[in-house]
This record gives sequence, structure tokens and C-alpha cells, in this order.
Amino acid sequence: MPRVTEIINGGGDSILDAEFASEREIFGDVLNPSRVLSHCPPILQAAKRLYSAVDESGQIPPPMLALAYVRVAALNGCPF
Repeated sequence: MPRVTEIINGGGDSILDAEFASEREIFGDVLNPSRVLSHCPPILQAAKRLYSAVDESGQIPPPMLALAYVRVAALNGCPF
């Protein structure tokens, strides 16, 4: 059980509705970290930009990046 209440739907907030729709399309559901970060939509957007920058930088070898994502997913209780 998370210590911070998760936001389940966007509730009409245009930022959250767009982010949640994107994650549902890609992953089939909204990821737990996004549900928690949704308490402050600008922080959610900033975190997503940070993750994208890490992906696109090419500084971390793809196999290492994949391992890091799998480990973080496991720590966050994601099924993949």
C-alpha cells in the first residue's frame, strides 16, 4: 500500500488526462509512480522529461538502461 494516495484518474485536468491516456496506450494502465506524482502535474511532466532526456542522451548503454528500468519497476510494484 502506498504511503501517498494515488490519483486514479485525471479528474478533468488536461495535463493529467493527457498523461494518463498516453500511459494507458503504451502500458495498458497508468504506472504507480505517475499516480503518485499526479498530485502536482507540473512535477509529473518534469519527471517524464527527465526520463526522456536520460533515454535520448545515449550516455547509458541500452542494456544497462533496460536493467535499471526493470529494477525500478520491481521496486515500485509494477508487474513488468
